[in-house]
Amino acid sequence: MLKFLFFILFMTPLSLIKNIYWTVQNLLFILMGSFFLMTNFFYFGGDLSYMFSMDLISYVLIILSVWIIALMFMSSEQVYKKSKYPFLFIFFILFLLLMLVLTFSVNNLFMFYLFFESSLIPTFFLILGWGYQPERLQAGLYLLFYTLIASLPMLMGIFFLLNNFYFLNFYLLNSVSVYYFYFYLCMIFAFLVKMPMFLVHLWLPKAHVEAPVAGSMILAGILLKLGGYGLIRVFSFLVLSGVHFNYTWVGISLVGGSLVSLVCLRQMDMKLLIAYSSVAHMGMVLGGMMTLNYWGMAGALALMIGHGLCSSGLFSLANMSYERLGSRSLMLNKGLLNFMPSLSLWWFLLCSSNMAAPPSLNLMGEICLLNSLVSWSYISMISLALLSFFSASYSLFLFSFSQHGKVFFGVYSFSAGYVREFMILFLHWFPLNLLILKSDYCLMWF
Repeated sequence: MLKFLFFILFMTPLSLIKNIYWTVQNLLFILMGSFFLMTNFFYFGGDLSYMFSMDLISYVLIILSVWIIALMFMSSEQVYKKSKYPFLFIFFILFLLLMLVLTFSVNNLFMFYLFFESSLIPTFFLILGWGYQPERLQAGLYLLFYTLIASLPMLMGIFFLLNNFYFLNFYLLNSVSVYYFYFYLCMIFAFLVKMPMFLVHLWLPKAHVEAPVAGSMILAGILLKLGGYGLIRVFSFLVLSGVHFNYTWVGISLVGGSLVSLVCLRQMDMKLLIAYSSVAHMGMVLGGMMTLNYWGMAGALALMIGHGLCSSGLFSLANMSYERLGSRSLMLNKGLLNFMPSLSLWWFLLCSSNMAAPPSLNLMGEICLLNSLVSWSYISMISLALLSFFSASYSLFLFSFSQHGKVFFGVYSFSAGYVREFMILFLHWFPLNLLILKSDYCLMWF
């Protein structure tokens, strides 16, 4: 594990060299390839050391992190082209990647907490430094304080564990079961905000709207998955409490998901629509995870990976329209079928994956989650039916409203996509629809 961490660590000084932008991106793909080749596919903790270890869920999420970050470099070409401090941009992104890889690979609860919080710092600077509107400061502070305030009780919970059991190793904590309501609340609330659960989700749309394309891609692709990963880790010793108290969160998630789907249907900002759809998807993931059964956990991982690729792809697509038209409003982004015919296929493919059409990984995840929630309580069928229906509705709304209709009269010519842009979209869509062939890795990790 250390060889990969040192690879990333020694890449950071590269940010000081001029015209190194594309080299860094190529090095990330090389890292990805070596990670594929040098790691065995294991179901239990492998690469075990005093501080690091990796099981299948860590492995999958680390690969997703490197993949999305390499694609962020491709999407943020404007930073390099217009010289918007590319050296700082590279530094923050590599620092973020280092924090994410450490978060997913440590096996100590306190170290996990430390790196989980550290990933906020580069994200905050990405929004603050390369965001669009002047409100980006407020959005960054929202993100920072929502997450920090919710995670302070978790720190107290970790010290409580250490004080009582004298160890914080994930594999040892599997044998422990703690049943205190306040402790349970302290441990999971930080992750509920990070997911984000409905009612504590207000930081997410704000952060997405103000963030640059790289910030949006990493927020949707990886940072929301930190909450799910954390919940999977802490539920190993919170099962007893979870059985008694989890029904609250399932209810809030499912009802909240349905309400947020309705909010999606009246959004006029493309980024806001995709951001709210993330909240609806994560509501379903959270509901499935809280049932604590096999289907729920397996479906949660599948949908997290599927959503990470799909949502990130949609944000980069929205950015491609923004770069040409200078607006994200659906009122101005009309008739893109006439304006950018070459990108319409990708709009269709990613919108259909967003509504969990076959053969996307989202479909498999949603089927598992439906199984898990309906077996837990058949009353959840009502919310799930609404969620699935509205999910299809807002995905269709986004596609049909942006592609059809009369082109805005301020736009005079049609615009083809660059090869770079097709490459970004292909690298989002291809794994998303191919991974369903290796779905056993999503279903057999615990």
